[in-house]
Amino acid sequence: MNKTLSNFIFIVFIALFINCANRGTPQGGEKDITPPKILKSEPENYSINFSGKTIKIYFDEYIKIKDIQKQLIISPPMKTQPEITPLGGASKFITIKISDTLQPNTTYAFNFGNSISDNNESNPFPYYRYVFSTGDYIDSLTVKGQIFDALNRKPDTFVSVGLYEVDSTFNDSIIYKENPKYITNTLDSVSTFSIENIKAGTYMLYALKDVNTDNKFQQKIDKIAFHNQYITVPTNTFYDLKLFKEETDFKALRPLLIAGEKIVFGYEGDYKDMKIELLSEVPEDFKYSITKDIKADSLYYWYSPKLEADSLRFKITNNGFEKDYTVQIRNLKRDSLTIKATPVGLIGYEEDFKITASIPFKSFDASKMTIMSKDSLFVDFTSSFDTINNSYAFNFKKDEENAYKVQVLPEGFTDLFGKKNDTLKYNLKTKKESDFGYARFTLVNAKYPIIFQLTNDKGDVKFEQYSEKPEAIDFLNLTPAKYFIRIIWDANGNKKFDTGNYLKKIQPEKVSFFKEVEIRADWGTTETLEFKED
Repeated sequence: MNKTLSNFIFIVFIALFINCANRGTPQGGEKDITPPKILKSEPENYSINFSGKTIKIYFDEYIKIKDIQKQLIISPPMKTQPEITPLGGASKFITIKISDTLQPNTTYAFNFGNSISDNNESNPFPYYRYVFSTGDYIDSLTVKGQIFDALNRKPDTFVSVGLYEVDSTFNDSIIYKENPKYITNTLDSVSTFSIENIKAGTYMLYALKDVNTDNKFQQKIDKIAFHNQYITVPTNTFYDLKLFKEETDFKALRPLLIAGEKIVFGYEGDYKDMKIELLSEVPEDFKYSITKDIKADSLYYWYSPKLEADSLRFKITNNGFEKDYTVQIRNLKRDSLTIKATPVGLIGYEEDFKITASIPFKSFDASKMTIMSKDSLFVDFTSSFDTINNSYAFNFKKDEENAYKVQVLPEGFTDLFGKKNDTLKYNLKTKKESDFGYARFTLVNAKYPIIFQLTNDKGDVKFEQYSEKPEAIDFLNLTPAKYFIRIIWDANGNKKFDTGNYLKKIQPEKVSFFKEVEIRADWGTTETLEFKED
């Protein structure tokens, strides 16, 4: 064989090899974006007189299921969740095995959300619903609406919305104990809801940010929304539900001695009216102080002197709550005294300088403290003591672009156990006025009194003012940033936002949200905010 023929055969062989290798894997072709298709279901979707225990749904390609625990919504809910396969693998069909006893003459709906996708490209088969009835017809009525949040610009995702049938067995506490008659979920992308395949009747409409997904309201962890009146289906009304977190009902936890002469009283709910009364006999020189933990829901009961008793008895009361407790006393080491100050470094013109301690303050000697400006001039100050937070606040006039030295000589502070401070020194400074911005807001059709808040994108309050009459709202010395405007109508005039209560049928106070406003350094902005009339 000559060399030319040999080369020709070699080239043909290579070409054939490349062609074969490329079969089934074209390069540069369009990506598959087609979701899987359903070939058939056994029994067929929207079947009636259903009495089986197994459902199979067949697809034209291999599919996979993900996040089924969050995405799958079964209405009415089943006490025992059905077994869904495949999980963790690929298959050309989905199998549903039902363990629960199905209710007679009831339409069931399985909404798979976004849990189904093809195996190769993860193209979703969105919001597939499989529906059947144990009776001789499919219920076809619908309730629609939208979820809002009482205090935040955007509602939570995965909010459950349900209907309880108002019949002879219905009572308001059913939401704590039983599953709803019908349920849906907003999932992760929308705040609107549609409860489908409902039969005609009277219902209580509600929504839950159901943290542990048990379809029941748990006041301590869940948010709730409810419609003020029962609804009648069929209905053409589009319902707005406002989601809020209730104030947790007060509950005292068993107190414990956790350090020398320091007892912790844990609680749930609001501690403001909580009273701790010592029932045991104590010596005449007995002293005590109560402080709050900065983060935890706990009060600390500090006492002096050290007692020889084996136990102390207390009574805790709070707006109808009353309970006695016994605390075992033993010899433990006392906490050591540490003192902290805030802020450190930069301080705002209207900001107080605060000093707190790890053990309750017993006294403060103002003659041991000085504040001096950068010009070596002494600055007058006033002080106030917050007993529950064990904090002294010092207020003094601050000039722009100035520096201040704060000094507390030894024995300026004395704690409950007689311990005193060493020399304390802190350095503070202020910015130039031109480093800040300012804003004026004019309100139209507002209802007073109001709480006017500037928040960050997470809803944290950065600046706040209270107004009881129509007037311009001025914010001075604002840190340059983007803020969101939140205005609360303080209906009861207590100068705070009041949330709702399901059992008392109280909705949260009205909150209005307005556009984002940008504050720039050495710059002012004026805005007119118009409220919609109710």
